[in-house]
Amino acid sequence: MPSGACPRIICLQALERAALRLEITMLDASGLDPTELDRHDLAELLDATRGLVTRAVAHLDGDLNQEQIQLYDLALSVAELAAARSAFDVMPLAREHDRPLLEQIANTFAAETVSNALQRLMIRLPHYGLSEADLPAGWVAQVGVHLAPDALESLGRAMLERSGDLPTVGLDTEKSMMRDTFRAFATDVVMPRAEHIHRSDTIIPDDIINPLREMGCFGLSVPERFGGLKPDNFEDSMGMVVVTEELSRGSLGAAGSLITRPEIMARALLEGGTEAQKQRWLPKLASGETLCAISVTEPNTGSDVASVSLRATRTDGGWLLNGGKTWCTFAGKANAILVLARTDTAIQPPHKGLSLFIVEKPSTDGHDFEHAQEGGGRVTGRAISTLGYRGMHSHEMFYDDYLVADDALVGEAKGEGRGFYYTMRGFMGGRLQTAARACGLMQAAFEAALTYSADRRVFGQAVADYPLTLAKFARMGAYISVCRHFTYEVARLMDEDKGQMEASLVKLFACRAAEWVCREALQIHGGMGYAEETAVSRYYADARVLSIFEGAEETLAIRVVGKALMERSARDS
Repeated sequence: MPSGACPRIICLQALERAALRLEITMLDASGLDPTELDRHDLAELLDATRGLVTRAVAHLDGDLNQEQIQLYDLALSVAELAAARSAFDVMPLAREHDRPLLEQIANTFAAETVSNALQRLMIRLPHYGLSEADLPAGWVAQVGVHLAPDALESLGRAMLERSGDLPTVGLDTEKSMMRDTFRAFATDVVMPRAEHIHRSDTIIPDDIINPLREMGCFGLSVPERFGGLKPDNFEDSMGMVVVTEELSRGSLGAAGSLITRPEIMARALLEGGTEAQKQRWLPKLASGETLCAISVTEPNTGSDVASVSLRATRTDGGWLLNGGKTWCTFAGKANAILVLARTDTAIQPPHKGLSLFIVEKPSTDGHDFEHAQEGGGRVTGRAISTLGYRGMHSHEMFYDDYLVADDALVGEAKGEGRGFYYTMRGFMGGRLQTAARACGLMQAAFEAALTYSADRRVFGQAVADYPLTLAKFARMGAYISVCRHFTYEVARLMDEDKGQMEASLVKLFACRAAEWVCREALQIHGGMGYAEETAVSRYYADARVLSIFEGAEETLAIRVVGKALMERSARDS
């Protein structure tokens, strides 16, 4: 028992969960037909649950430090509820023959989402200003029908029969062709090399990078007028999402993250760069001639971007950078690094004293590097050994009087003090991309689990034929399908200059889902799942990083989503 835990509270929580499982099992035994409760009933239940979450938010004082537990739970519920709603919203767009499976997926996920959200509320009802009487009447019966063993087995069997090929809704002909092209590349080029890159901890080889250059992969977020693939007159995030997902299916570390950094840098330049800076850097980013890294995190700041302390001090002909950075991924191979630095130490609030610089350096394939300037300045980098996500190398960096020219400041004079805003603009797309990476990684793990379980026999039959395995497949496939369509929805919102909140929600939800799906995939492999020679062990190790980078899960839930929920509640009150 955890130190300081109340035995009575733990017992009550365990009894509540056991009672819910028992009631669901009893409902299944009673012979109720899942079709008696259609998606409209579940959609109404989702709305009722969302209303309770809204009431719970309104009851809080809004103290982001003292109410972290409540805000964390509420943020997770909001993310899951938004994802569940997106699963129903895609239904009218689906092809006729795909609708029965998509409806089953939506019902299963919605039922689990409602169960999760209401249980989070139930164990802290007084803290949210709620009572048992506020809970939706008959909610256990509604979710129980769709989470009953027979329902899960049926859905799992459908997943198995399709070999994990889930229906996809919302892609036009062009994006479908892009998906097929990059899926083939991931299967034929990336996957055969991924295990060696991971186990040897080598940099991504040129036989992966060069074909992606030729395919225009690095220019997905660069407008056509600068040599990229993005239309000049409107946003097009869907291509970036589709390509990222398929490359991540090949390998998160060896391909799936290659276009994240150019996308962040391109957005920052488009948001605040001078015309000369755009003309100089964007064509090189689009062609892949310039490989870039993003350097924001510092040893003592983590996700607290506003507290960045690396100094940029004016000097003759430019700025001197002094200080340390960490977790700068791809810093060695990159020949340009987008660095967030403090140019004003006195201004309040502190984030207004940050500026963004493009720092040039020689490219290297090694784990460590050091580059000295003629005037005595130097930058050094040391690769951090990591559990997974290998292939790009994440570095600790140190700048010692490293000189950058005046035009290295993004926006030049107008950009001083605007670095925080330019960075956040880039990160919004980064969060969406991370959700796409999660989808690709989950898909790879799912396919591996389906294949292995069909071939592996224990106690006289294939692992895939056991009811518990089928139930796992049902939930895994449902989560992947919902994550994918939620990501597509957010991409469309971002193209309409909306979706800032949704980008955080989909990142929060998809990354947690990826870790769970990859865990289940490894578990289905049994002992072989724990062996490094099996790809699923790499998927599991890689998945663990998703909830940490591009905004750590806790920071995202509390200080981004939670804060936004509190502000929205205050406006609506």
